Amino acid sequence: MSRFTFRLSLILAALVALLVSAMNRESVAIELAFLRVESPLGLGLVVAFVIGMLAGLTWRIAWIAELLAERGRLCRALRLAESQVRAEAGASRDAR
Repeated sequence: MSRFTFRLSLILAALVALLVSAMNRESVAIELAFLRVESPLGLGLVVAFVIGMLAGLTWRIAWIAELLAERGRLCRALRLAESQVRAEAGASRDAR
């Protein structure tokens, strides 16, 4: 079901991008830091949206990687603490 939903959302996004491009045909000048580009407004909007989505996706992936690294550190610390508690419990049983 999720694969179908993903494909459907891709198709809908492509149709919306096509519609935006078709409705905004006038040409605009886009000034970047190092060059100036003439492009249809619709194409510029779609490209800006895609670049924003990719930047957000990159940020989200980095954030998830940090969370997974922290989870790994916490799991290692928990295993160490559990082994110390077991060792102390074993030592207290031996002392009795």
